[in-house]
Order: sequence, then C-alpha cells, then structure tokens
Amino acid sequence: MSDHLFPVSYSTLAPQAIITRLLPRYAIAPVKNCVFWMRGLSDIYLVETEDRRYVLRISHAHWRTHVDIQFELEFLSFLQQQQIPVAYPLSTQDDKLAIEIDSLEGKRFAALFTYAAGKVALGDLNKSQAQKLGETLAKLHQASHAFCTYADRPALTIEYLLDNSLLDLSPFLSSTAQSYLNAAIAQIKKQICQLPREAPLWAVCWGDPHSGNVHFTEANEITLFDFDQCGYGWRAFDIAKFLQVTLQAGISPSVRKAFLHGYQLVQPLENIELSTMQSLTQVAQIWSWAISVKYAIAHNHSKLDPSYFHQRLEHFKMLRSPDWKPF
Repeated sequence: MSDHLFPVSYSTLAPQAIITRLLPRYAIAPVKNCVFWMRGLSDIYLVETEDRRYVLRISHAHWRTHVDIQFELEFLSFLQQQQIPVAYPLSTQDDKLAIEIDSLEGKRFAALFTYAAGKVALGDLNKSQAQKLGETLAKLHQASHAFCTYADRPALTIEYLLDNSLLDLSPFLSSTAQSYLNAAIAQIKKQICQLPREAPLWAVCWGDPHSGNVHFTEANEITLFDFDQCGYGWRAFDIAKFLQVTLQAGISPSVRKAFLHGYQLVQPLENIELSTMQSLTQVAQIWSWAISVKYAIAHNHSKLDPSYFHQRLEHFKMLRSPDWKPF
C-alpha cells in the first residue's frame, strides 16, 4: 500500500467498478443494474441482468479465510448437484468459484450466486414452512456424507465454538460474568463430551438455519442460502442453532416442534443427540454472541454497551434453566 494512502479497516466496493471489473468474468447476460444491497458478515450486492437476478457476495477481510470460503462454495455446488434446494455459486469463465480482490484493507473474495426464488416468510415461519425446513435440513445432512473431506477445514468443534468464542468475549466481561461463563462452559463440555464425531451424527452443518436465511415461494417451494458459517460438525448443532435463534426471537413453540418433526420424518435423531440439545443450544448462543461482538468491533462499536452484554448473558442463563422448554 502506498504511504500516501491512509490505512483502512473496511472499504465499500463501488457498484460501477463491480459491473466493469468483476461481472464480465461470468457468462451472464448484460448487466442492467448493480446496487449495494446490505452489509452483514459480508457485503451483498443485488445484480440485475436482462433476464434474471443474482446476488454477489463480497467477503470481509476479517471474516473467514480463503480455505473457509472455498469449502463453502464447493459444498454449495455439491448440494445443488444432489438436488438440495440452495442458492449456489456460479463459476467464472475460467472456472473459479471465488474471485480474489485486492482491497485497501487486504484480500477479499467475491462470489456470484443464483437468486433464491420467493421471499422470507412474512412475520416468521408457519408450521408448514418450519416442517419443510426441518425436512430439507435433514436431507442436506444426509447428502453431506458423500461430500469429500477437507482436512484443513476448521470444524465446528467445542473448542472452536466455545473456547475461541470465550476469548473474543472475555475483554468485555466483568469478573463475575467471566467466572459464570467459565463454569457454564466447563459444565457444557462434560455434558456433550460423549457425542461421537462420526456419521451419521457428524456431518457438514449449515451453521445458521433460521427463517431469515430461507425463501419460500407461494407454492411453498424452499431455497436455502447464507452458508458462511458452515463446516463439519454435529448435525444436532444445526437443530440447536435453530432453537437458539427462535427462542431469542420469541417464536411460537409450535414452530420449533414442527421443525423438529420435519427433521425426524427424514432421519430420526438419536437419544444422545436429544439429551444434549439444551447444551448445544447454549453453545449456539455463545458462538453467535461472539460473532456479533466481532462484527460490532469492526462496524458498530457503539452497540457494545453494558446493556447489550447484560441482555445476552440473561438470555444465556435462561437457556441453562432447569425449566428449559423449547417445544
């Protein structure tokens, strides 16, 4: 980087430059419009050509490695080939799933996805949609066993989900909160240490199944998207992540029950998975909390006030309650 340029931690790529420098690398119809759509863990652009829509995702330099991104894109391509309804990435004309970008803050990666037909469920999932999502997730897990192994892909292990997350949270915690989480995590580890890392319990997990990452058409056809938290892990963790999100959002227990019913219509969970579901839901809460903090540090530090940590900690305590009833 030139000494005359001021260092940045984040930059927004100009849509016009995307039209002229990135999109011509794909065999798509002429582009009519490209707009910056939203900022999440990646930057999302809506691309409109003469015949269809696409979604272009630009990774953030601080979130995930090239290996992580390549794993996700290859997994989505595999799922599409297995007839699992996902928004999948397109290859460039020189057969690449990701385009490396030299941005001011470092390497970023672009990927162009098919647009998911339909829309996010109004309000939230109804019972029929929740059951459909559960069935589709189970089919995804079943299909994932045929996906080739990536030895260098970080798995969604307890060490990754809990220990690494605690390191991210610790600088913001009071000594009392730190001690509470330390004790809670030790107890969680004891409760789930017997979960085996082998099929069918161990699969490739979506990592973030919830209503905001699914589109439904009027005919109740489903498309899954947003897999940038995927990785090898316990299939029950995906169930737990859905529970964690819906419990935090105050969604009806009947929706969670329909989701679990749909999943078990395709492949029943084993007793050890059901018995550790409360602990896995606590794991999901801590992991999502740490991801939220890392994002806020980069994009919205004002969010990280005492009330934010108090609310998150109180929700975590609720998930540990002996009266925990997700259904």
